[in-house]
Amino acid sequence: MKTALLLPLALAATFASGAAPATDCCPACSQALGQGAYSRASLYQLDASFTDDGGRPVSLGSFRGRPVVLDMFFASCSNACPLTVTDMLAVQRSLPTSQRGRVVFVLVSFDDQKDTPEALARYRAQRRLDGNWVLLHGDGQSVRELAALLGVKYKRSQDGAYAHSNLLTVLNAAGEIVHQRIGLVGGLDQVAGALVAAAPQAR
Repeated sequence: MKTALLLPLALAATFASGAAPATDCCPACSQALGQGAYSRASLYQLDASFTDDGGRPVSLGSFRGRPVVLDMFFASCSNACPLTVTDMLAVQRSLPTSQRGRVVFVLVSFDDQKDTPEALARYRAQRRLDGNWVLLHGDGQSVRELAALLGVKYKRSQDGAYAHSNLLTVLNAAGEIVHQRIGLVGGLDQVAGALVAAAPQAR
């Protein structure tokens, strides 16, 4: 498990500078974060382009102000990815009612060829993922950059599948990594606890 990770300087140098967009979800979030620049440890500095399963452009910074649990996957996976999504659904159900609507569950696909927004929309329907879930398609460069920052390794095989590491990452409201579950077994209580701790409290 990793807590309060700092981004390596070599990777941080790839980030774009500047102020963050104002996308806080509630007044408490605004009070907690203000409208300043991202911290050096924030993944939201990443200048990468994604499209959600509704065909809308999405930047990672649009999640600012809400805790996030993020997984990189591919929709045609028949092994690890379905298990991880099932675990994420279990985490969602385990959250206190007062916190559940504040957490964003993000799936970012490795497969920039097959996992089009339309394919991800079908996956959402198949897995019955609600409006707190965001499914993202990105170009090869955006996917590689995000994977590098998360510490995720992946490789496409000749049959079109992907061999990849399994990391479930929790981001706080500022986009900083506060927890990672490594592997596929256990650790869900810790993921849920990290999400609750990362949620700005309403006042």
